[in-house]
Amino acid sequence: MVRNSESGIPIEPVYGPDALTGWDPATRLGEAGSYPFTRGVYPSMYTGRPWTMRQYAGFGTAAESNARYKQLIANGTTGLSVAFDLPTQMGHDSDAPLAHGEVGKVGVAIDSIDDMRVLFGGIPLDQVSTSMTINAPAAVLLLLYQLVAEEQGVPAERLTGTIQNDVLKEYIARGTYIFPPKPSLRLIADIFKYCRAEIPKWNTISISGYHMAEAGASPAQEIAFTLADGIEYVRTAVAAGMDVDDFAPRLSFFFVARTTILEEIAKFRAARRIWARVMREDFGARNPKSMMLRFHTQTAGVQLTAQQPEVNLVRVTVQALAAVLGGTQSLHTNSFDEAIALPTDKSARLALRTQQVLAHETDVTATVDPFAGSYAVERMTDEIEAAVLELMGKVEDLGGAVAAIERGFQKNEIERNAYRIAQETDGGERLVVGVNRFQLDEEEPYEPLRVDPAIEAQQAERLCKLRAWRDGSRVDEALTRLRKAAEGADNVLYPMKDALAAGATVGEVSDALRDVWGTYVPTDAF
Repeated sequence: MVRNSESGIPIEPVYGPDALTGWDPATRLGEAGSYPFTRGVYPSMYTGRPWTMRQYAGFGTAAESNARYKQLIANGTTGLSVAFDLPTQMGHDSDAPLAHGEVGKVGVAIDSIDDMRVLFGGIPLDQVSTSMTINAPAAVLLLLYQLVAEEQGVPAERLTGTIQNDVLKEYIARGTYIFPPKPSLRLIADIFKYCRAEIPKWNTISISGYHMAEAGASPAQEIAFTLADGIEYVRTAVAAGMDVDDFAPRLSFFFVARTTILEEIAKFRAARRIWARVMREDFGARNPKSMMLRFHTQTAGVQLTAQQPEVNLVRVTVQALAAVLGGTQSLHTNSFDEAIALPTDKSARLALRTQQVLAHETDVTATVDPFAGSYAVERMTDEIEAAVLELMGKVEDLGGAVAAIERGFQKNEIERNAYRIAQETDGGERLVVGVNRFQLDEEEPYEPLRVDPAIEAQQAERLCKLRAWRDGSRVDEALTRLRKAAEGADNVLYPMKDALAAGATVGEVSDALRDVWGTYVPTDAF
């Protein structure tokens, strides 16, 4: 019986040499650290050093999140990854009417430089790499981070980390957008230019397929639509006058790792190969670093279950192994209780320990590319590559990623696949342990971590005090200059930084841009 992969590609029971008939290892495989980077972006990969171990964390107040970060650092995490609450992600202050009921719930509430100081208090920002999952207001949070670092005496050129800053996938799968596509792309180009001049070691964007996968995208759809977004960002920067080799080395990507190990390994290999070719052949990149698809991976939250949550420890381990064998540069492992609530201290520590066991107690870091030459994996890599290129071609036929988004193409394709998965699960074709097979008659009780609803009032009080002590005229003048820059062609990040340094809030800065650029209203399905 032939089984289909998550991308709908048949998986043969046995693969042999005939699976790679006419296959040229020199062009399809190459060496690790060399074009087309199928085997990895660095020659030594994990034999030199393991991947960066990140844990995505943030909840409640900045003080609570700061305590969690310090615990993770003490337990051996090598990179921080900040989760912001929905009001922050949407550019609203905690006391805004639209923020009611959501403050601190799915991440930390950051309203101003005062909150950012608390969030990173006692953490030397020249010694950690920080990733921030923030998109439409990415520039705002990056500048707050820079300002706090400067207060610590850390120059911007020593800061390392990543802002997600990928607004196109918000229109496709996630929904935390603010501005329409055109000004959003202009803002991203301004960030590219600003970081090249001011924060040169910062990764200016993390082009994300993870959220598309969580919305139901297949592995082929995840890669195709992510790389299509990446092409749109490169075109935007080039059109803004930047040379591709001036910004492309700081581009990074963000993917999911599912429990289907072989297909995930093949997916990552195919993604590297396609991106290298696009950058060299379509954009004329000359610097090998511009052709490297460097990526962060998060294990698949959508595959975790509230039923028998301890089983998620097994799922996360398998997913993490797929990411490592696929050659990820950094990794976040989900906590086993995330299908129920925010992770507890213990579950977050167990998730980190999962990575540490893989890195230090297995032999997956002993050799550069364990699956190179595998008949099954190399054949699956070629088949996923073909499926990805077909989908990317359809996006191009519609005029590129933005035009396809405006037609609802990617969203519609993902929703169709999500419906198929739901049907297969409901019908029993897709077996999910503890959900439609191997259930318990009664689930064991579990006490989740809960966010104190009083946080909303506490944040509102902090904002009230902030507005009382700051120089209001200085804030107003800086916001006026920000609006003027947004209306013209000047880089908006410079007046934005001045406004934030004066005590302007995340909501006030976002509102200033809303005044000029408006807000995005989604289209109907394709």
